[in-house]
Amino acid sequence: MDVLTQVGLCLLALGALLGWLVVLRTEYPDALRRVGVRSPRRLLQMHLDYVIMGVLLIAVGTALPDLATWNRAALIAGTIVNPLLFLPLAFRESWSKALPYRVVTVLSFLAVSAGTVGAAVAGLQA
Repeated sequence: MDVLTQVGLCLLALGALLGWLVVLRTEYPDALRRVGVRSPRRLLQMHLDYVIMGVLLIAVGTALPDLATWNRAALIAGTIVNPLLFLPLAFRESWSKALPYRVVTVLSFLAVSAGTVGAAVAGLQA
């Protein structure tokens, strides 16, 4: 099985498990507040984004099993980091203005953008 598909399955499973945080938010809202979560909606966003990124990797890995290594690396890095960027915001929204957060965000978005465009080009050439 292609590494993109394998990582995609792991991200899909992680996204499914994070769905429990959504249940926790609904059933026991004080539990998340006790651990410092100020914006529980960000956990929902992370849950959904990991599901989406997992499906994206599964699709690309299945369609393009011979994708270039640089392209795989960019896709894997970006699809792991992008959803994770919601986690610090669940605790403090103002962190989105911090320079390190912004740098990581831009690099992660660039990785996904380059990875998906590279995959599209590779797919058109196949």
